[in-house]
Amino acid sequence: MPIIDGKSVAEKVKQQIADQVAEFAKEKGRPPCLGVILVGEDPASQVYVRNKHRTCERVGMTSKQVVLPESTSREELKEAVMAMNNDLTVDGYLVQLPLPKHLDGEEVKSWVDPKKDADGLTPENLGLLVAGTPRVVSCTPLGVMELIKDVGYDLTGKKAVVVGRSQIVGTPMSLLLTQANATVTVCHSKTVDLEAHTKEADVVVVAAGRPQMLGKSAFKTGALVIDVGIHRTEQGLCGDVKFDEVKDHVGFITPVPGGVGPMTIAMLLQNTLRLAVIGVEK
Repeated sequence: MPIIDGKSVAEKVKQQIADQVAEFAKEKGRPPCLGVILVGEDPASQVYVRNKHRTCERVGMTSKQVVLPESTSREELKEAVMAMNNDLTVDGYLVQLPLPKHLDGEEVKSWVDPKKDADGLTPENLGLLVAGTPRVVSCTPLGVMELIKDVGYDLTGKKAVVVGRSQIVGTPMSLLLTQANATVTVCHSKTVDLEAHTKEADVVVVAAGRPQMLGKSAFKTGALVIDVGIHRTEQGLCGDVKFDEVKDHVGFITPVPGGVGPMTIAMLLQNTLRLAVIGVEK
């Protein structure tokens, strides 16, 4: 039961990015810049944003932050997004989610310039992924693919199940697995007998957003299990999978915390670097 160590893989990726950032800065006279728009005072979002800026510093990137109050109107947020779109010093940026309830996250995504979409969530970038010609890809699915690659697992011809169909994880995850030559089934809240699907799969990516919903009976012996979920409980952090019950039954598994989570910021930086390179090549 090899546990997939997302922290160590993320560190390797960040070192590669740091080397590429140094080369970019030497050639172009400046490092890439990541922008973040944060609306409101959600504690988890504040932590995520701090981590993003700290990691930018570690790899030699610069960062720019716009902090808006909880009461920010639709028009005020749109003005901030358009300012980021037009800021020539910013290569890629994101609007930190979740937004306050009076703001529509889907609408806000449509305002983001796809050529600066560090999260890979705009309709245009999702469409390019569907077409098999991605500009940038949603960070969490991209990180999952990096973890699978790191353990040397060949997806060709494998049966894969993705549990969840969100545009942030499930949908792009299914596309990436398909493009890696896996045969993919997408399951969701309306799927009948979920375990009938998961226990036949060689690879299961669980992104359902329900704490410890799947145990040993849901997976076949030797399967590769990627747990995208993260939940705060009285017992601490946990994922969508019952890790302790499953870990000695499967072939590979990601822990929570320390699995997929560390990869997300690493992929955000990779996307920003890619957008910087594309931007200067225009």
